[in-house]
Amino acid sequence: MPKIKIDENLYDRVKKISEIAGYSSPEEFVIHIIEKELSTLEAAGDDEKVAERLRGLGYLE
Repeated sequence: MPKIKIDENLYDRVKKISEIAGYSSPEEFVIHIIEKELSTLEAAGDDEKVAERLRGLGYLE
């Protein structure tokens, strides 16, 4: 699996919050946050496509 380097201070924050939140590791926490953000961004892209289609059909200006 590829590795990503992050600033040591950021890692310390991630580690602290992941422990408080009950994650088994900082890596699990980071994976969860990235998946959540990607879903949000992908959904936003889908919304834009829907809006474009509705504009093309004359439902939106």
